[in-house]
Amino acid sequence: MISTAVLAVLALLQAPPVVLPDGPALTAVIAERDAELFSVMFDRCEPEALADLVTADLEFYHDRGGLTATRVAFVDDYARGCVAKQAPDAFRSRREIVPGTLRVYPIPGVGAVEEGSHLFYERQGDGPEHLVGRARFSVLWRLEDGHWRLARAFSIDHASAE
Repeated sequence: MISTAVLAVLALLQAPPVVLPDGPALTAVIAERDAELFSVMFDRCEPEALADLVTADLEFYHDRGGLTATRVAFVDDYARGCVAKQAPDAFRSRREIVPGTLRVYPIPGVGAVEEGSHLFYERQGDGPEHLVGRARFSVLWRLEDGHWRLARAFSIDHASAE
């Protein structure tokens, strides 16, 4: 039989419940994290910043690239690719959420799911930008110690711009 003292200690050791912002405030927080994630991925070469945006147990599912599991694998893939994008004539990408498609749903005790559609643009060096594709996404953002981190992602329904 467990004593009352042991139960009291166990109760104190439990993490406090995750408190989520409501409605539009939650959408604003998630949209901000989403923008930061894609800024790091497409505009900057900062593996440490990307590592701070994802959970250690990250799972990223891509309908063309398969599964990338763990923060280490995801950040290592990113670091290899972003170094190549530093050349003056390298291809550069930009992602834009299709207006009106972003939806955010709270997941009590965990975080939030973000879903929507996005377009991808590319340009070589300082050349003209071209729409190259579109896709849909669903992302689980986990609130950990006050930080929103990408935990699960599904990047699906990729199609060319045509």
